[in-house]
Amino acid sequence: MLRSLLGAQKCWALVRARNPLELTAKMAPITWAASNTRHYSPPTHIKQSAVANESGTMAQIKQEMMKRLGLEPGYNPLPKSREHLLKYQPKLEDLPARAMQDSFTSAIIPLSTDRSLQDKYVTYLGSVRMGRLLEDMDMFAAWCCHKHLKLPNLPEGVHLPYTFVTILVDRIDFTNVLASGTQDIRLSGHVSWVGTSSIEVVVWLEQLVGGSYQKLTRALFLMAARNATNTAAAPVNPIQPANEEEKVILAGGADRKKKRQILCAQSVFKVEPNDPEQTLMYELYKRTTPSNTLELNKRILPPNCRWMEDSYQMSTIPSFPEHRNHHNRVFGGFLMRSALEISWAAAFLYCKTRPKLEHISDISFEKPVGVDSFIKMTAYVVYTKLNYVQIMTVADVLDTHTGNQVTTNTFYYTFSAPDTVTEVLPRSYHETMWYIQGRRKFEASMGLK
Repeated sequence: MLRSLLGAQKCWALVRARNPLELTAKMAPITWAASNTRHYSPPTHIKQSAVANESGTMAQIKQEMMKRLGLEPGYNPLPKSREHLLKYQPKLEDLPARAMQDSFTSAIIPLSTDRSLQDKYVTYLGSVRMGRLLEDMDMFAAWCCHKHLKLPNLPEGVHLPYTFVTILVDRIDFTNVLASGTQDIRLSGHVSWVGTSSIEVVVWLEQLVGGSYQKLTRALFLMAARNATNTAAAPVNPIQPANEEEKVILAGGADRKKKRQILCAQSVFKVEPNDPEQTLMYELYKRTTPSNTLELNKRILPPNCRWMEDSYQMSTIPSFPEHRNHHNRVFGGFLMRSALEISWAAAFLYCKTRPKLEHISDISFEKPVGVDSFIKMTAYVVYTKLNYVQIMTVADVLDTHTGNQVTTNTFYYTFSAPDTVTEVLPRSYHETMWYIQGRRKFEASMGLK
């Protein structure tokens, strides 16, 4: 494991020293067949239909989705009822099978021509704000769900009797391309797996560099199809693979579902750590407990280390209607952007240098958030290794009347720094569980487990 991390650290040094575009060009292309989790390019037969299926700009997609759902611009505290659409809810047996290429689509973020849009996306260094792109990717994943649906019995002129919500973001990987805040970015994606009412969507980001699109990242979104009033699950069209390549993709989606179920059941927050982890916990205890006294709760901090309780950043965010989705709840993309930006700040302040975002994993959406909520975002440094920092960010909704708080989202981010970072150590048993969880997420993100 240490050898792999040292190799990764050398690669990071190369990235800092050389043109990242040059390095990316020399990377071997990663495809679905090569890996079900770290693919960066759409399957060949699907990509060929990209031009025909382009949906315009992200602003146009938002308008089209509102039109399909029968929603109107402007905020209304009591949104128009959609109960009349429940009678149009189809049964599963009435839905025809769809191929993956049926849902493939793409859209443009026109940063090169829309100067007012640039102001929202650009950083002070001229690169792009990844949090803004997460917002777009979340909305685009919902658009792919719209493209997948085919309701042959829906009367003409009747609005779509569906609601789509984000359940989780499985993982987001990044290439070494440094995205610009002033050049067009293209999103593309398609449905890659479906259950009865759940939909997995893969989304790619590319940027126009020197006349051709360079790959930035790809993400896996797990969406849930709900009925028109968002009160029950709704069935979706099954997938009928069009060829062998789509069969591989579909099988990969099924495998990921099984792995998610296993990881959820084995969570350190549900069951005790395994034997090697319990050994590690004892080693942490020995490192941080003085040998010359048995005084209760007496702890010592080893050199070049920092307590976890001193390694976090927190922000309380009031939400407003401008942050809402189509159903008057806080937009999941806004939560992802807010969490990423405070996590980046936490990593920056911890490393004392500008960090590089390497990986995002397991963004879960446990409960909906109202547009009148106060959202407390807390980003904790829960694990470090060499020049890597693992952040766990927790979103809590605060009850303004009682002061109680409920956790609605958890986010995990892996950052890297140019040099070795200060080691973070847990002081309490609770923090040790977070340390173990962070270590698991780090090893999974780096392909070490």
